Amino acid sequence: MTRVRLCAVDELAPKSARRFDVGSHRIALVRFDDDFYAIGDTCSHADFSLSEGEVNVEERTLDCWKHGSQFSVDDGTPISLPATRPVPVYTVVVEDGAVYVTVGAGDE
Repeated sequence: MTRVRLCAVDELAPKSARRFDVGSHRIALVRFDDDFYAIGDTCSHADFSLSEGEVNVEERTLDCWKHGSQFSVDDGTPISLPATRPVPVYTVVVEDGAVYVTVGAGDE
């Protein structure tokens, strides 16, 4: 497993998401206030970027902008159709004002 720096904390506004490419991983970094989550950026229903969708703080989800599927940022499971398969989740660490994500060895 490898830890990779994605950005500084202040580079991502609260209640927003941003896409990062880390090796073969397309990752959506989501910020809820001071908490950060990382899930796979590609909707499991169709090839659309989740980071372009709406961040729902109350439901702790990221929505696919194209077809409306919602994905839990906690475990990547789809909360609504048409998506039925989960997206991957990644471990996030905030340290010294920077946001890091852990990806599998050999994928960075």
